[in-house]
Amino acid sequence: MPNPSNKPSLVTYVNDRIAVRMTIIFGSIWCVYAFLVFSLIPLAAPAWQNTLLYISNCIQLVALPALMVGNAVLSRGTDQRAAEDHAALIEILNDVRAEVGELKTVTNDLARKTDEVARRPPSEVLSISDEAVINVTDEAAPATAPASAPTK
Repeated sequence: MPNPSNKPSLVTYVNDRIAVRMTIIFGSIWCVYAFLVFSLIPLAAPAWQNTLLYISNCIQLVALPALMVGNAVLSRGTDQRAAEDHAALIEILNDVRAEVGELKTVTNDLARKTDEVARRPPSEVLSISDEAVINVTDEAAPATAPASAPTK
């Protein structure tokens, strides 16, 4: 049964460290070279073949479980990072969805206001600024300017 606390026990910590270390050692190119030399020993000393076969089987019996445990320990960190990344991405996705919802609301509001303006009848009086008023229906009337406008 796993330890419910977040801090692993000393035995678990030591076992994990040994498994990871063995995984790193067995995964190195130097280990490949050592096993290559080990496999060539029967060519030089055929009388040792049975002993070397026994040693080889022992190494396999120890190495396979050690590699499996080491990979499991190493994958725990990867799984934890993946879970944290997933949570962060879900949070970002929810933020993006909220912003898209706000943009849809603003866009729909803008489209509604544009439709309202397009349905209004054209205005007969157009005010460009506070100083000039143009009557669109009367073509002969000049634009009126304020009486107190200074001339230069």
